[in-house]
Amino acid sequence: MTGIASPPTPPRGYLAVIRGIDRLTEWTRYLFVLLLIPLIFANVIEVFARYVLKDPTIWALDVTTMSYAALFMLGSALALLKGAHVRTDMLWDGFSDRTKGMIDSLAFLLFFLPTMVVLFFISIDDFFYSLSIDERASSGAWTPVLWPLRGVIPLTAMMLFWQGISELMKSLWAWRTGEFLTKHEKIEV
Repeated sequence: MTGIASPPTPPRGYLAVIRGIDRLTEWTRYLFVLLLIPLIFANVIEVFARYVLKDPTIWALDVTTMSYAALFMLGSALALLKGAHVRTDMLWDGFSDRTKGMIDSLAFLLFFLPTMVVLFFISIDDFFYSLSIDERASSGAWTPVLWPLRGVIPLTAMMLFWQGISELMKSLWAWRTGEFLTKHEKIEV
């Protein structure tokens, strides 16, 4: 009697780490979507003030820029989880899962994770300095504080680092076994 060997199963702890990181990243979407409120609010007020009242605001552009920048940066870990970052699909689709796992593992180990560590330490210093001098924007009369936006950068680097650990673990498993633990959605933009 010949049986088909079942694919190896990762250790429970290995899966628990991956699932924990992925769940945290998924959960952040509900928190960070709140940044849409000031983004939409500022744009609606600005359009009304500019075109109906003929008196544009001095603050809406800064609120729009800062909330969109924060939303974009903080959403990048979720984009990594969903497989939405840029990849050369015409080459990538031709590789086996084992080769994809090897390429991704090496890329995460050699480039991605070290870059996130460097970005975190550089940006955390910038954040604390900005906080200490009460840094303000100089683009207009309103001059809002900048340290909250500066604080988003190290938070983003940290979130990307942790999601990168999860993706590295998935890639290492694919490299070892030839099968991915999870399949990314095919996201077209």
